[in-house]
Amino acid sequence: MKFRFSQNVPMFLPYSQLGHLRNHRRFFSWYVKQFRTASQVRASVSGGSGNSQGNAFLVPGATVATLLMLGALHARRMINDRKVEEAREKGIEFEFQPDVKATFLRMLPLRSISRVWGFLTSVEVPVWLRPHVYKAWARAFHSNLEEAALPLEEYASLRDFFVRTLKEGCRPIDPNPYSLVSPVDGTILRFGELKGAGAMIQQVKGFSYSVSSLLGASFPMIAEGNTQDESRNGEQESTQREKSKKSWWRISLATPKVRETVSESPMKGLYYCVIYLKLGDYHRIHSPVDWNVLVRRHFSGRLFPLNERATRTIRNLYVENERVVLEGLWQQGFMAIAAIGATNIGSIELFIEPELRTNRPRKKLIPSEPPDERVYEPEGVGVMLKKGDEVAAFNMGSTVVLVFQAPTLKSPNDSDASEFRFSIRRGERIHVGQALGRWHDS
Repeated sequence: MKFRFSQNVPMFLPYSQLGHLRNHRRFFSWYVKQFRTASQVRASVSGGSGNSQGNAFLVPGATVATLLMLGALHARRMINDRKVEEAREKGIEFEFQPDVKATFLRMLPLRSISRVWGFLTSVEVPVWLRPHVYKAWARAFHSNLEEAALPLEEYASLRDFFVRTLKEGCRPIDPNPYSLVSPVDGTILRFGELKGAGAMIQQVKGFSYSVSSLLGASFPMIAEGNTQDESRNGEQESTQREKSKKSWWRISLATPKVRETVSESPMKGLYYCVIYLKLGDYHRIHSPVDWNVLVRRHFSGRLFPLNERATRTIRNLYVENERVVLEGLWQQGFMAIAAIGATNIGSIELFIEPELRTNRPRKKLIPSEPPDERVYEPEGVGVMLKKGDEVAAFNMGSTVVLVFQAPTLKSPNDSDASEFRFSIRRGERIHVGQALGRWHDS
């Protein structure tokens, strides 16, 4: 396998040797020599494999392909971010509008593409090259390398770098016992209170998706009414669904058996928060409160992108994508976290269940199979998590949807200070451990 490199932009070259290169031929010869040497060292360590010569270009080939994809992602992100910022400055809110690209994405083997990407990011990067690769990533996607728990040389692959831990104290957890904290680093997309038996979450102006379809099970009964979004300008949409006549062809509404985990509580409201993780964000998911995880559901769905364009062009985006849902109880009632995968992010690691594997090849062409469900033992108690505990990790950025019960007012005239109130704003950047809201004035 051969690669061509620009004479003006040398790749993977230590800065100390730039002055010794006078032309393209000498640079290419140096590059080949470096990787052949690395290959011979690996062969001698493994006992002198006979095919080491044929694998001399495996690492550089995978690295070049990986970085080219990263460059394309970065360019696309910059263009999209510029458009979004310009629209926000003008006070424009994008509306749902399907386009040809959304139809084309349904034809692509995005799950297979994501598995290839996973393989590329798992290839070991030469030790001398690691700082340059990771620093380039940090500059492109605004990652803070000073927070990394280990020296850059100790992250063997891009995947290890993506799911890196942070130095102790980088993400202090809000100590207020009456606060619910952010489980991830990211950007607040939407939040609000859910009302009505067929509660919906607004994906974008003009289209909403069903909470029960997202989680794959029923949730506590809530007061009649419409979904209350923080923007107050979401369009009202019909929530009538004929459960008895639901067809298995309707992929986005495929739902497993109903499990009632919490009884009706008239003093509890049901709230939600949607947080988007960018490529440069810290990728681990933490527990937002002290709670017991009772059930895990894995939906082997599609792997559409989750960027701004996708949210306004693909119907039921979060419901159709592959995701892992954790459901359980906390001191205020129901709690559920949905970790949603995306293109090139099909791998979702669950620390409380390391054997779980996501984005595996499917035997059926139609992605309508019921989710894989596991009830954690002991039944009724499950897995106990403390606020701030690590729960899961994405291999890259993605989206987390939090659905939970919290205290609410009896009536508009009730001045009880125990009502849950969000302390965030739409579009705000937030870090793990920062309060999303509180239900008691301390």
